[in-house]
Amino acid sequence: MPSPTLSRRGAITAAGSALVAASLAGPLLAARASARFEITRSPAEWRRLLGPHRYAVLREGSTERPRSSPLDQERRRGTYVCAGCRLPLFASTSKFESGTGWPSFFRALPNAVGTRTDTTLGMRRTEALCRRCGGHLGHLFRDGPQPTGLRYCTNGLALRFMPA
Repeated sequence: MPSPTLSRRGAITAAGSALVAASLAGPLLAARASARFEITRSPAEWRRLLGPHRYAVLREGSTERPRSSPLDQERRRGTYVCAGCRLPLFASTSKFESGTGWPSFFRALPNAVGTRTDTTLGMRRTEALCRRCGGHLGHLFRDGPQPTGLRYCTNGLALRFMPA
């Protein structure tokens, strides 16, 4: 994915954000490494399998820019699977337009998504993870539509779409 051209202010902001993210990555990676998942790989194997952008999201908890994923505009019927291990995570029928710029879903498929508390960036949020490989998907919020009231705010890079 090509990097957009940044203004000087944008470059300074991006550099500052990168420093904050780097300082937080150690604890996040340590927590992920201590958890047990069905599919495990070394960091080198994950990097080779995912590429740099997907690796940053799925394995380091990074977030892609809003409105940068084509999956945010995907409207076909199908299933969204984990980009790391291909576990089916969300049905297209649970996708909705949240206005956030990331693919959003009001329900995960059964036994697909795990959660844990995320206190990075000085906030208390619920992180959504692939149940099988532990890949960071995004965050779960309680401001979604009925019938669940949930919003899985998901990085498009964490997903692959499989049309029906």
